[in-house]
Amino acid sequence: MRIDFHGSPEPTLGVEWELALVDRRTRDLRNDATHLFARAKPRLADPGKLHKELLRNTVEVVSGICHTVGEAMDDVRGTLEAVVPAGDELDIDLYGAGTHPFASWTVQQLSEGHRYEELINRTQWWGRQMLIWGVHVHVGLPVQERVMPVLSALLNYHPHLQALSASSPVWAGVDTGYASNRALMFQQLPTAGLPFQFATWAEYESFVQDQMTTGVIDEQNEIRWDVRPAAHLGTIENRICDGVSTLTELAALTALTHCLVVDLDARLAAGEELPTLPPWHVQENKWRAARYGLDAIIITDAASHERLVTDDLTDLVERLAPVAERLGCSAELASVLEVPRRGASYQRQRAVAAEHDNDLVAVVDSVVRELRSSLQ
Repeated sequence: MRIDFHGSPEPTLGVEWELALVDRRTRDLRNDATHLFARAKPRLADPGKLHKELLRNTVEVVSGICHTVGEAMDDVRGTLEAVVPAGDELDIDLYGAGTHPFASWTVQQLSEGHRYEELINRTQWWGRQMLIWGVHVHVGLPVQERVMPVLSALLNYHPHLQALSASSPVWAGVDTGYASNRALMFQQLPTAGLPFQFATWAEYESFVQDQMTTGVIDEQNEIRWDVRPAAHLGTIENRICDGVSTLTELAALTALTHCLVVDLDARLAAGEELPTLPPWHVQENKWRAARYGLDAIIITDAASHERLVTDDLTDLVERLAPVAERLGCSAELASVLEVPRRGASYQRQRAVAAEHDNDLVAVVDSVVRELRSSLQ
């Protein structure tokens, strides 16, 4: 099976931010995306930047094709400036995290569409459990032959991105003990989770052919890996991150992804063989980051050396600083290190719960406030 990767001559950016809809009074989820769309889309210059998702309690804000992190953030902010007032009129607030702390999956409504119906029909209980939200970042790559090596090398930084964004510690009213419960829930879907580490594009084409022949997927976009190629867009798509509650954190994660992909591609183009981890180390790192977040001790190389993820992040940001300068995102990349100083979302949520005698409504309040404040 031939799959043409429509390479991007520039390392362009695209950002997708999934947000939950919560009731202003009860703080439970609201299945009112249709009503929100009806009010918000007429106010948008490009209504296509606001998407529906699997469940009616979710909206996705999508940027256009951007060249810098700042441009992408301005694009997203512009859409939210129409969506937030539309929500106000419906007593709905936007909520940015990987999971909701107390909502019940049993009362959530499926969005209209054959694709969504087929997903639930196939995945049943696990599909219905998907009360999860994330951030996706696309980065353009120029050459098809470099896509899979860059993808495999990017997995070395899976735990860094997971730990920084971790925002889903509580599920169904219970603290799971994980920084990112979302990361481990999402991989229960049959085509989700970690990607296979193919050496060549031809191996990927063969895999997709097998998946289609055996009926695992009908379309390429049904491959829901944490990192995947988007051949029609000419990008690598980072889907590792939990949902985030501030524009500042969104910018930091976007900058880190942008710099990593551009750096890896440039090194490969210059003839360097990119370092990769064995799949068993990649899998373990994902679990450690999901479990321990910023306290995770991760495996850093094929020789099984280990290091605290925040120590490795400090050196990584310093190493990528020249790349960030060329891409115009120095400030945004530097803000990556503010996340450990301030506390990641999972840590902030737990602190609010502790301060309010485990009142999870207060946790939702805090996440909503963070999002609103970041847009001001």
